[in-house]
Amino acid sequence: MTISVIDIFSVGVGPSSSHTVGPMRAAKTFMESLPHDPAKVHTELRGSLSATGKGHATDRAVILGLAGWAPLTVPIDAKPLAGSFIPSEGTVEGPAGSVEYSIAFNNKPVPEHPNCLIFSAWDENGEEIATNMEYFSVGGGFVLSRAELDAQLQATHEVPAGMAAAQNNDNAIPYDFSTGDQLLELCDEYDMTIWEIVAANEAVIHREDGGLAKVNAHLDLVWDVMRECVTDGIATKGILPGGLQVNRRAPQLYSQLLEHQDDPASGFSAMEWVNLYALAVNEQNAAGGRVVTAPTNGACGIIPAVLHYARDFLPDFTRETARHFLLTAGAIGMIIKQNASISGAEVGCQGEVGSASSMAAAGLAEILGSSPAQIENAAEIALEHNLGLTCDPVGGLVQIPCIERNAIGAVKSINSARLARMGEGTHYVTLDNAVQTMAETGRDMLTKYKETSIGGLAKTLGLSVSQVEC
Repeated sequence: MTISVIDIFSVGVGPSSSHTVGPMRAAKTFMESLPHDPAKVHTELRGSLSATGKGHATDRAVILGLAGWAPLTVPIDAKPLAGSFIPSEGTVEGPAGSVEYSIAFNNKPVPEHPNCLIFSAWDENGEEIATNMEYFSVGGGFVLSRAELDAQLQATHEVPAGMAAAQNNDNAIPYDFSTGDQLLELCDEYDMTIWEIVAANEAVIHREDGGLAKVNAHLDLVWDVMRECVTDGIATKGILPGGLQVNRRAPQLYSQLLEHQDDPASGFSAMEWVNLYALAVNEQNAAGGRVVTAPTNGACGIIPAVLHYARDFLPDFTRETARHFLLTAGAIGMIIKQNASISGAEVGCQGEVGSASSMAAAGLAEILGSSPAQIENAAEIALEHNLGLTCDPVGGLVQIPCIERNAIGAVKSINSARLARMGEGTHYVTLDNAVQTMAETGRDMLTKYKETSIGGLAKTLGLSVSQVEC
C-alpha cells in the first residue's frame, strides 16, 4: 500500500487533524456523494469524536464541511468562528449553499474504530436522501468510508492505513517499501538516499497530474505555511480559546531571546529557539489557525521547529534542503502509518508526538549528511523514547499537555539525529521493532488514555470536557 507524501503533509486548520480536519473532509465528501443538495443533515459523532469533540472543534468542522468548505481553503474567520459557542442545530451557508444541520454526541464508539461520523440527510419535503452513512477519521486527516474501512480490515485485520493507501494500491511504484528494513535494502541495492527513493515513487504516483513538479510545489507550500505559522504565532498575543485561560507564550519568549541573543551569559541557546518555534505553531493550532498536519495537528509543531532549527543553525539551508528533509521524514511517516498508527484516538500520543519526533529526527539526520542506516537509527531512537505516551488533553482541548509536548518532542528529535550520526547506523533495536511495539502498546493501552479526556492529566486536574467553555 502506497501513501503519498502529499497526504502525509497536508494543509488544514486547527486544533486537530483527526477531530477537525478529518471530520470536515468527511462532511464535505458526504455532501458531494448525495444525488442532490439536501435541506437538512443530521450528524452523530461517536466515540472519541464525541468525547473530545467540543474541545477539538469537531462540531464546527462538520458544520463547515456541510457548507462546502475544505481544510485547505476554508477561511480562518469562517462562521461559526473558532472558539465561539457552537449550537448543536441551526443553519449554515457556504460555497455549497445553505443547509440546516443538527449534531448529536455519543461517546460510545462503534466496534471498528473510535472516530466515527454517521450522516443522514433529507430534502425540503422531508423525504430521506441518505441514512446512517458512516465515515471514519483514522488519523492525520485521512478519512475512510464504511466500505473502505471494511475492505482494509478484511485485508489486514489491523488499524486502517488511511485514504491514500486505499486509493493507490496498484504497487506500480518503482521502489515499493512498507518497512524500515525494506527501505534500507532499496537504498543499499540502488545506491540511493531515502529522499531519492521517495521522490522517485512520488513521480510515478502523481505522473498523471504533474509528477515530481506537483510534489515539489506541494512541499514548498508546506514549508511556506510552516514559516507563516511560526511568524503569526510569534506575533499573536492573548489567551487561547476554550476556557482553560492558557496564555500564549511565544511572543514573550521571542522578546526574551531577542533581548539576550548577544549575551553569552544568558544561558540561552539554539534549544530556546526550537522551543519558541514549536510553541508558536501549536498555539496557532490551538486557536484554530492554519497549520500543516505533520503528520497530525496535535504534533504539528515538531517538524516545523526542527526545520527552523536547520534553517537558522546549519549551513547552506535552501528550499531544496527543506524538500529533502520532508521527503525523508515522509518515508518514516508512511512506515509508521502503515504498520501502526498516527492517531491519538487509536494508540495514544505516541502515535502523534512519537511519530512526528521520529520523522523530524530522520529529516534532520538527512540534511546533516547521515547515511540511510544512520537516518533509520535516528527515527528509531526518537520513536523508542516516546513509546507509551498517552493522549490525555485536559478539558478536551489541544493545549495541555499538547503545546509543551511539541517543544519537548522537537528537542528530542534533534538529539536523536545527532546521537545517531555519532554512530555508524548499527543498533540493536530497529525502527521496525519500535513501530511494532508502538502498535502493540496502543492496543494494550486503556481507552481512557486515548484522546478521551477521562484519564491521565485530564483526570488529575479534574477538568472534564463539560466544565470547559468551548
